[in-house]
Amino acid sequence: MQPFRRHTGRVVPLDRANIDTDQIIPKQFLKRIERSGFGEFLFFDWRHSPEGTPDPSFVLNQLRAKGATVLVTGKNFGCGSSREHAVWALADFGFRAVVAPSFADIFATNCAKNGLLAVALPEEEVSQIVERATEAANYQLTVDLEHCRVKDEQGFSAPFAIDEFTRHCLLEGLDEIGLTLEHEAEIAAYEAGLARRQT
Repeated sequence: MQPFRRHTGRVVPLDRANIDTDQIIPKQFLKRIERSGFGEFLFFDWRHSPEGTPDPSFVLNQLRAKGATVLVTGKNFGCGSSREHAVWALADFGFRAVVAPSFADIFATNCAKNGLLAVALPEEEVSQIVERATEAANYQLTVDLEHCRVKDEQGFSAPFAIDEFTRHCLLEGLDEIGLTLEHEAEIAAYEAGLARRQT
């Protein structure tokens, strides 16, 4: 898993609340077994008209979204089903962080396990970021996990809270396998001792 320490990137504002995982990655695209390749289907039903053509009014289809790595959105983001594919789709599209007033618990957990930083800020601060990102075509945010702060070059700065275990895993790029391998020496010693006792 790629470590997350400090990231500066272009912002996409998606000012909608209660976005569920079925909208993030519709169910018809869940047949893959790999974690890659989901980005092209991110928000598929919103990005396309009923005829299947790209909808130019949707923000991810606009020039401002090209190369964007920070998504700023409404409260209760990632609600609905527990599908991890939603995080895979966001990451595969290129997002490194999602900023919102609140997240569904399982979605936030899935973010941490896949190196995507979910930053919860007060609603008024998120609204301020959305307004700035809407007004400026190339608006950027710096998300600093080392100092737990979000800021821009125009004077906005806000701290965010994150539990220390999740922060450690993201900073070091540790998923569940990586966490286990941190104890590789102890595991090897235990297995060697077990083998001696069984002979």
